[in-house]
This record gives sequence, structure tokens and C-alpha cells, in this order.
Amino acid sequence: MAEITLPSQQFVAIKEIKDGVVYLKNGGLRRVLMVNGINFDLKSETEQEIILNSFQNFLNGLDFPIQFFIHSRKINIDEYAEKILEKKKEETNELLRIQIDDYVSFVRSFVADNDIIDKSFFVVVPYEISAAAQVAKKGVFDFLPFGKSSAEKTKTADLNSQNDLQQLNERVDQVIKGLNTIGLRAISLEDEPLIELFYNLYNPQIVEKKDLAIAKQK
Repeated sequence: MAEITLPSQQFVAIKEIKDGVVYLKNGGLRRVLMVNGINFDLKSETEQEIILNSFQNFLNGLDFPIQFFIHSRKINIDEYAEKILEKKKEETNELLRIQIDDYVSFVRSFVADNDIIDKSFFVVVPYEISAAAQVAKKGVFDFLPFGKSSAEKTKTADLNSQNDLQQLNERVDQVIKGLNTIGLRAISLEDEPLIELFYNLYNPQIVEKKDLAIAKQK
């Protein structure tokens, strides 16, 4: 019996990304915030306690769930090394040219033995559309004589969508303000960074090879 291969898109829950909003196939909405990190270990005990208490108060003040995740990615230093070697061509001091070669060799050797990981921190803010609202959008009673006209259904759907987005954006504002009280800066990702993020998450191996190929071409 031949094995049936399904398109990879069927395993991705995302329907589309538009105006910084991730639309899921089940009707849910998501916005993704990128958050800067803080070096907690370098803080004093008093500062650590303040941060923990502020974070606890922030979470207790939310009446909806949020998701935290860390995206770890191995850094490809080939492009950086090539830029250093380009600078070497402009250097007239022979001793400095030798030191540049030694430095690049050291960096490449160090990275080969020790993976350098870049970590990015994100918060996902959700908004789930209720089952009743989804039924209303589908117009389950439209076959009846008193069903809404196409124009009325479109207007109602637009109003519902605007309300959903407003509710989501209000949640985003609340999360950003709450993180600010802890000393964390958060920004909402727009379409291009979102697409790049999800591409990296779903294709980690391809991204590494792609970065390497670009660096070699340069």
C-alpha cells in the first residue's frame, strides 16, 4: 500500500498573518510580543525579590492566559568573520593583519567547539472566539425565510471581527504595561518578523543551511 504524504501546511495551525495578528484555523487570534531579557543573577537579593513580586502581581492581574516561550538558535558566525576579513584588506599594518587572522581563526575554532546560542524571549497573547460567535458568523439559520441578506451578514461579520481585534489589542496593551512595571520592554511583532519567526520555528535545519550558504556566497 502506497504511503500518502500530506502537505506540511495541514500540520500548521496558522491560517494567515495580517496586520500583526496571527489568525488560526480554529478561529482564534494571537499577537506575539518580543521581550528584552534581564540578567536576573546579577541583581541583588532585594532587587530579585522586587522583580519576583512584581511578576507575580502582573500574572495575578490578568484575567486571560498568556504563553511565554524562548526561541534558541545557533548563531552562524561566518558572515561576521567575513566582515572582519574584509576590514583586514584595508589594514596597512602587517602586525595587525596577522592579529586579525589569528583572531578569526580563534573565533572559528571556539565556535566549532562551543555552540553560541542566541536566545529571544516572546509572550503570546491569545483571544479565543466563542462557539456562539463562530456559529453566528457562519449564519447557521440563513436558510430560513427571515435569514439575513448578504450585505447584512457582511456588515455583522465586519463588526464582530473589529470587536475581536479590539479585545485582543486591549489585552496586548495590558500585557505590555504590566511587563513595563517589571522593567521589561515588550514590542508587538508585525507581519514580516512574525513570518520569519514561524519559518525559523518550523524549519530550524533549513534556516541554518540557508544562513551558511548566504555567508559563503558573500
